[in-house]
Amino acid sequence: MAKGKIGVTTDNIFPVIKKFLYSDHEIFLRELVANAVDATQKLKAIAGKGELKEELGELTIKIEADEKANTLTITDRGIGMTAEEVDKYINQIAFSSAGEFLEKYKDQLESIIGHFGLGFYSSFMVSKRVEIETLSYKEGSKGVKWSCDGSPEFTMEECEKKERGTKITLYLDEDSKQFATASKIEELLGKYCKFMPVKIAFGKEKEWKEGKNVDTDKDKIINNIEPLWSRTPSEIKEEEYLNFYRELYPMKEEPLFWIHLNVDYPFNLTGILYFPKIKDRMDISKNRIQLYCNQMFVTDSVENIVPEFLTLLYGVIDSPDIPLNVSRSYLQSDANVKKISTYITKKVADRLEEIAREKREEFQNKWDNLKLFIEYGMLTDEKFCERALKFALMKTTDGKFLNYEDYRKLIENEQTDKDKKVVYLYATDTVAQYQQIEAAKNKGYHVLLFDCQLDSHFVNLLETKIENSRFARVDSDSIEALIPKKENERPQLKEGEEMDYEAAFTSVLPQDAHYNLIAENMGENGVPIVITQNEFMRRYKEMSAMGGGLNFYGQMPDSYTIKLNLQNPLVAKIIEELKGATSAKVEKIEKERNSVDTALNTLNEETKGKKDEEITQAQKESRKELENKLDELRKERKELMSEFGRSNNLLKQVADLALLSNGMLKGKQLSDFVSRSLSLLK
Repeated sequence: MAKGKIGVTTDNIFPVIKKFLYSDHEIFLRELVANAVDATQKLKAIAGKGELKEELGELTIKIEADEKANTLTITDRGIGMTAEEVDKYINQIAFSSAGEFLEKYKDQLESIIGHFGLGFYSSFMVSKRVEIETLSYKEGSKGVKWSCDGSPEFTMEECEKKERGTKITLYLDEDSKQFATASKIEELLGKYCKFMPVKIAFGKEKEWKEGKNVDTDKDKIINNIEPLWSRTPSEIKEEEYLNFYRELYPMKEEPLFWIHLNVDYPFNLTGILYFPKIKDRMDISKNRIQLYCNQMFVTDSVENIVPEFLTLLYGVIDSPDIPLNVSRSYLQSDANVKKISTYITKKVADRLEEIAREKREEFQNKWDNLKLFIEYGMLTDEKFCERALKFALMKTTDGKFLNYEDYRKLIENEQTDKDKKVVYLYATDTVAQYQQIEAAKNKGYHVLLFDCQLDSHFVNLLETKIENSRFARVDSDSIEALIPKKENERPQLKEGEEMDYEAAFTSVLPQDAHYNLIAENMGENGVPIVITQNEFMRRYKEMSAMGGGLNFYGQMPDSYTIKLNLQNPLVAKIIEELKGATSAKVEKIEKERNSVDTALNTLNEETKGKKDEEITQAQKESRKELENKLDELRKERKELMSEFGRSNNLLKQVADLALLSNGMLKGKQLSDFVSRSLSLLK
């Protein structure tokens, strides 16, 4: 028996491995099975080169859990190890054999997973003692037994092992007993090992016998050694792709379509990516693509290798060229990652463009489910955006689909404004904005449907990508103002009149928003009042709500423009009543204001050009008094108009109609409107 110390630079290497090297303790099983797979693949390579003197025989890796003994055993019939190799590869941590073996047998080797030589030591995360029994394939080799209790000290001696290969026995810690249960091991094998390239057996197949399930003598193979992505695409039927999707995601709707990735230069990459249905909401759970390295599961967090928008896809990617960190739990950044990311983006764009070109009807039918994904890609990936501008569709409120170029040709004659910009009208809700959509159609305009969560961001992008364009929501202004063909002639008003109208009409509107009234001439047949929300402010508030980093806008109150149609007979009647009810008081207020203005102007002339210290205290107090008086008079006039507005049923009725058409009439105000309308009908 030999005794010694494991060749490490510090006695604290095991606590480091246990606490910091691997992010999750359950990863130990993946590492040990991966080592067994490597040993088996190496044996195949040796046999392929004619250097194996015996038959390959059965190569299935066997895993046994003994809950009573609190042990877990992993057995392979791979190349095994001599005593010298145990000393070299086990006793000297991180001296991996993969590199030198790859070089020697690169022509015969299918795949080698391990590169670091640390995977075996992950077993100490869950074990109080680990034993290795191994016999090399080399002629004349003797069995070796190695044992370690998690300290740098080990024992190594000859043993009577008869079969080639390696058996690793884990004597589990008290707090790791779950890893000796069949249910837990089945769960971990299903997560990490279900596609490894060597058969893995755990437990026995069952059969129904005498009213119950009983074990048979047949090993239960838990993995598929030839997953769909490893096969040639031309040999795979559509149903096989769908079955594989169901295997990966049992509870999900069937995908729209898929892309089979298969490249061997300038890097090796295979995989299948599925397009899921994401019409109703943006699925922010992005851990759907599974990353494999030579069929060994690595992670489902692939943000570093897949562009952000592609994390909405489902499926698998397998590449030996993806650089992993030492624990093989996540990616390291290097040039290959960027190349692979670029390649995947290109393949996705190619596939979408192909369907849009060759299967136009199918593409249109799937557009509602694809739109969010494509918009997300265009917003976050410049190269994808350039490609998508050629095949992305615009959907109208009539349900028609056109690409960007064709839609531009359709609208540019009628929807070009006085500034030579083509105006793209759009709606976000065909029910709530029905009145405005119909008004646009009556003008001969076309209206797009933008009902996706990202559209407030997307509209901004389109304005930068489509030359000489402007996007306007159909309810963001009166239909005449949305696409102005000439300069609008404003009505001539006396001083203070527009402010009076604003005070009167906004007094009956919801008080949790800011309003700006503009008097307009919109024709006798135009509606009395149009309530609109500034396109810029509304868009940026929506972007803020989406988490677009525009919190400043999200904190601002809603702001609306009230367009008052002075040519409408009802408005004319209201203004006539307003003037009749308030003119005497307004005349008195204005007479007093003129007197205060005169006094203030005189005082300003007296102090003109003087420094602050040259102005007397009496003059300062007098100015303050006069300014306060002017402010009081303005408030008095405003309150006079507001009182009229709140007492005038006709004004309240036309204001409520405007609110109703915008979906803003709610609660008590809606109830009052109904009651008032009924009384007017009597």
